[in-house]
Amino acid sequence: MPEARGWHSRGYLPHFDGEQVTQAVAFRLADSLPSEVVLRWRDELEVLPEQQRARELRSRIDKWLDTGYGECLLRDAKIAGIVQSALQHFDGIRYELLNWCVMPNHVHALFTPLPGHALSGIVHSWKSFTAKAINKALGRNGQVWMPDYFDRFVRDAEHFGTAMNYIDQNPVRAGLCADPKAWPWGGATSRLA
Repeated sequence: MPEARGWHSRGYLPHFDGEQVTQAVAFRLADSLPSEVVLRWRDELEVLPEQQRARELRSRIDKWLDTGYGECLLRDAKIAGIVQSALQHFDGIRYELLNWCVMPNHVHALFTPLPGHALSGIVHSWKSFTAKAINKALGRNGQVWMPDYFDRFVRDAEHFGTAMNYIDQNPVRAGLCADPKAWPWGGATSRLA
């Protein structure tokens, strides 16, 4: 596993990778958001101050993803199960998985890396393993996930509560269920039961 590296970027998004720092992470399917849409939004938002621009872009991305754009491979119970099992597999070994939600075209996870395990290595292992398993299950080849992921380290108890609620409510906001406990591909199912 790679070591925690603090702030870094792979040329896409900035990341904060610190041991035992609780992280809210989202990663999405390769076809879930066309790059030309993001470029258009960035151009439109250029007039806003940097922090407001970043918040608005994130909000637009979240709303777009919740509309279910793309092939939505994760809508298939077998494929969603592959991803959920991967998230749970090293819980308590490499990280403490606090909450998660597998949506039709993206995934949310809230977790704390354990000593010796970096955020980037954990997310890479999830995406690499699941991409191979999904392609095998579907009898296909090719890119499954977007190359990067969105992460935000949890700053305090209020932020933690907001992140937990956001993840729990994502399938409700997207109109996939009326109650988070009814969504079979999330932590709310077992935690709130």
